[in-house]
Amino acid sequence: MNKVLHISASPRGPRSESRAIAATLLDTLRELSPRTPIEEYDLWDGTLPEFGPDAAAAKMAVFAGETPQGAPAAAWDAARQTFRRFDAFDRYVFSVPMWNAGIPYILKQFIDVISQPGLVFGFDPATGYTGLLRGKRAAVIYTSAVHGPGRGPAFGADFQTTYLEDWLRWTGIDDIRGIHFRPNLVTADAATGRRLAHAEARDVAKLFLNGEDR
Repeated sequence: MNKVLHISASPRGPRSESRAIAATLLDTLRELSPRTPIEEYDLWDGTLPEFGPDAAAAKMAVFAGETPQGAPAAAWDAARQTFRRFDAFDRYVFSVPMWNAGIPYILKQFIDVISQPGLVFGFDPATGYTGLLRGKRAAVIYTSAVHGPGRGPAFGADFQTTYLEDWLRWTGIDDIRGIHFRPNLVTADAATGRRLAHAEARDVAKLFLNGEDR
């Protein structure tokens, strides 16, 4: 049975638009498949380890074919535990608000922690990277309050979608379903866009577990 992990990158709790759309998707999954295990991972809950000098030293040691020792070994173990929590699931739902044209730093920290050789990727000096997370799927809810389709550069740019989807494909996850809610909260009524995003979340949920084509 497929297991679903919701990774929330918003610190806004019940006020978060991305989390609310993710909740609609997950509630629909529960209705469609009540026995499907679903777990929530709030990246702001304080359990995400740092990726600092010791972790960087461990990563380079592993790249060199060495075994991390001392403090780097402890940092490497924390990174592997975080990866194992992630890898235990087959399906992922990411709720991702736009921050400064990109993703929240806590999500970048999560990506840096788990993106390790032999875990997320393999590397060959002649052929480059190989993603190791095969056979998994992801649904990503993207929200932004100012940037959106058809708005000029004064309303920002989108490095949020491009970064996250490039990373997912790099890991080997190429079945990605994106849901976008991008109202211009300064000049437009967001109700229509919000309603459409929640409807799309329900539609994605119907396809998320059963393998139908997008």
